[in-house]
Amino acid sequence: MNNPTYKNVHNQFKLNGFRLDRDDMCRVAYSFIKEGEDFEKPVGDFLLDWFDSKDYIEMYTSGTTGSPKMITISKQAMVYSALATGDFFDLKPGDKALQCLPVKYVAGKMMLVRAMILGLDLDFVAPSSHPLLNNESSYDFVAMVPLQAQNSLTELRNVKKLIVGGAAVNKTLEKQLLKLPTKVYETYGMTETITHIAARELGEIAFTVLPDVTVSFDDRNCLVIHAPRISDDVIVTNDIVELLDENQFVFIGRMDNVINSGGIKLIPELIEHKLAHKIKERYFIASKPDLELGEKVILVVEGDKHEFEATLYDDLDKYEKPKEIIFVQKFEDTVTGKILRKETMA
Repeated sequence: MNNPTYKNVHNQFKLNGFRLDRDDMCRVAYSFIKEGEDFEKPVGDFLLDWFDSKDYIEMYTSGTTGSPKMITISKQAMVYSALATGDFFDLKPGDKALQCLPVKYVAGKMMLVRAMILGLDLDFVAPSSHPLLNNESSYDFVAMVPLQAQNSLTELRNVKKLIVGGAAVNKTLEKQLLKLPTKVYETYGMTETITHIAARELGEIAFTVLPDVTVSFDDRNCLVIHAPRISDDVIVTNDIVELLDENQFVFIGRMDNVINSGGIKLIPELIEHKLAHKIKERYFIASKPDLELGEKVILVVEGDKHEFEATLYDDLDKYEKPKEIIFVQKFEDTVTGKILRKETMA
């Protein structure tokens, strides 16, 4: 297709081995809604929305940075996002892909859109924490959240390219994934950008933007995204970055998380990075009100209370060293496995 639109289904598109056109997909949608499994019903709803007369889709933001809100996204912008992903990852008609993300959220919706627009041969399975269990098929392209990747390390040898999104890839998981023959990328994006607008191949430091996207930063050093084919508006984020050029940036941390301790501004993600090889459990750096400092740095660890080695803070600067360790039995998470820091601390 030279100029694909949301009204087209690529003639090489397959779903679970069956070549389906637009009419077939509408029939599949009705059967999913009427008699499908629980995970198939949202797929049916989405497909009917995709093929209706409107030129937009309504969906909820993830709620990571505030309350989830309903936004409308242009279907043609979703097509452009799919085409940009196809270009960036060199996806070709007939490439075999796996859809193992919930279609309730934008990442799951976009895997279906990519398959229909790019002509992928898509296997569709129930979203689970072990999506490749008992699956011996080989795949050219798969998208997962970090927990799914963690639980699929032995099966990922059958995957050529894997994108991991929804939450950051921690250093331990990155080391494990780098041992595989699979090309693995961490993605950067949000619902407003229709999933990812940039990706970082594991082992590299910087994220590289997709085609037709450029980036800059504002006076807070926060990332500003220019993606005219995806959004009419410039998207201003709260993500502190180091800009290498208009196509590459290094993610530093979130402005929302910055701690002001005794007049020194500290970025929790930078401190967390320095502790990565010393703490096995999940953890994050946060703060508590303090009469003397305004805010004091604390370390929050998931699980039962225990002692750490005396050398735990050896790599930290004076102001970065936590004044207290708090143990929380179970962190609050988003569905993609991103830690909800404020809710965990509540």
